[in-house]
Amino acid sequence: MNKYMQIANECAKYGSNIGEGGPFGAVIVDKSGNIVARGNNMVLKNNDPTAHAEINVIRDACRKLKTYDLSEYILYTSCEPCPMCLSAIIWANIKEVYYACTRVDAGKIGFRDDVIYDYLEGKNKDMINLKQIDRDECKSLFEDYEKNNRTIY
Repeated sequence: MNKYMQIANECAKYGSNIGEGGPFGAVIVDKSGNIVARGNNMVLKNNDPTAHAEINVIRDACRKLKTYDLSEYILYTSCEPCPMCLSAIIWANIKEVYYACTRVDAGKIGFRDDVIYDYLEGKNKDMINLKQIDRDECKSLFEDYEKNNRTIY
């Protein structure tokens, strides 16, 4: 077994066994193989639906490295990232991700990643009532941001 995936799996087992969250773990390493961050799902412990293992290790790595750009780092995760985690991975610029279990595996034990993927593919639009309002009133902030030449990320 890959040593980093083994650590991700151990994190998943630890967190799940003590009731912190689902059986998910993740590790971020640099190109030299040094572990920057490791963690597990903490949804139950923190009462936070965003406290997935990948999100937790991205936050930890960014805090430790004092950056939001993890393009030079590799993520190992015990399960295929859900849409939220996949988005966080993309926002963090992580280009290399290794995963073990699939979203189908997660679905078989009660996790609903596929429902969200279906929504993103245009299926099951009744899942959420998403409506745009007050664009003109809020758009000025975007224009101010752009005018001040801030980095867009």
